[in-house]
Amino acid sequence: MFYGEYEHAIDRKGRLIIPAGFRKILQAQGSSTFFLTRGLDGCLFLFAESEWRLAESRFKQVSFTKAEGRKFNRLFFSGASEVTPDRLGRVLIPKHLKDFAQMKQEVVIVGISNRIEIWAKGRWHEFYETSRQSFEDVAEKILLE
Repeated sequence: MFYGEYEHAIDRKGRLIIPAGFRKILQAQGSSTFFLTRGLDGCLFLFAESEWRLAESRFKQVSFTKAEGRKFNRLFFSGASEVTPDRLGRVLIPKHLKDFAQMKQEVVIVGISNRIEIWAKGRWHEFYETSRQSFEDVAEKILLE
């Protein structure tokens, strides 16, 4: 699983180096492919292929007769790209995804257990600063349910 926080930069060709530890996890799973798509809260989600297949299966269960389900699936899957790190560990971030996440150059890559989140550096720091104060309150609410 993916853990930790790493600061990296997107190069002028739109490529981002995936941390070596994350690539090793992918290799240990017998895969070389990630799936990158629009995430929540303004970040991008990066899934190992096995986790992508699980998410895809869950989201296929969402009824297409419900407007919110259609909207979510359209936005989630239409933005998806299959990406394979090159020999230097870089993946190409498509322009539409960089635009969605308001990424210019500096990013923060965050391991969130079964997925990786990629944030524009300023957005991540803003999220972190506004969320860390309520961390204990949130933990109390979700862990007591």
